[in-house]
Parts: sequence; structure tokens; C-alpha cells
Amino acid sequence: MNKATKGFTLIELVVVITILGILAAFAIPRFANLEVEARIAAVQGLGGSIRSGATLAHSLSLAQGLAPGASVSMEGQSIGMVQRYPADASIDDTLVDFTGFTFTPATGVFTKDGATTPANCSVTYAEPTGANLPPTVTVDVSDC
Repeated sequence: MNKATKGFTLIELVVVITILGILAAFAIPRFANLEVEARIAAVQGLGGSIRSGATLAHSLSLAQGLAPGASVSMEGQSIGMVQRYPADASIDDTLVDFTGFTFTPATGVFTKDGATTPANCSVTYAEPTGANLPPTVTVDVSDC
């Protein structure tokens, strides 16, 4: 009497569901936390890009021997300068892409879209306040 068995027993199904539940209990918090870490990494990356863009524009201004307030051209974009560094309203033109951020030219602030508190998940660029002073780039990831 060979009886062919098909399917799973109730015990096997309960064990598999229990194991999946245990795995989900550990995995879901890890994946939920990755969203915040990704926003923090994006904001920090943009901060580095802004520093690089400002330094490249400054180097171009010096290499061309331009006056401290003379505009430079980078990748076909005219960059307004203050003390040989990009002005607040022009810093976005030194970047190729800042998708996922909202830029406010009047203040030089890039806020991360989708952040819990956008004002506390941002990069602020402040043009130089005097001769021979660099611009200030402030990265705030206190509430991404």
C-alpha cells in the first residue's frame, strides 16, 4: 500500500510561517532605518559636491586672473562670484545634478525632499564675508 502524499502537513506550514515571522521581526527594523541613513548620506554627499564646486570656481577665477567679483564660466554656466567664490544664488550652477533637493537661491540652502524636518536635513552655502576668506558650507543632518 503505497500511498502518494501531496502537499505539506499543517505542522510544516506552521513551522515555516513561524520562521518567516522571526526573520521579518529582525529584518523590518533594519530596512526601515536604511531610509534615514540614505538621506543622511545624500545630504553629506551634496555638501562635499558644493565644497568641490566652490573650490573649482575659485581655482578657475584665480587661474584666469579675474577680479574678485567677476563671473566665471563653468560647463557653459555663468557663475556669479563674490570674493572669487560663487555667490549664494549661483552655487547651484556649479553642480551637475542635485535631484532630490530643493534649492533656495536667496539663502543658499539645499533642503532634502522627503525629510522628516527639511530644515534640519539640509546643506547651507554662505558666500565669503570678506577678502581672503573661504565660503562656509554647513551640513545639518540632525533630523533626516
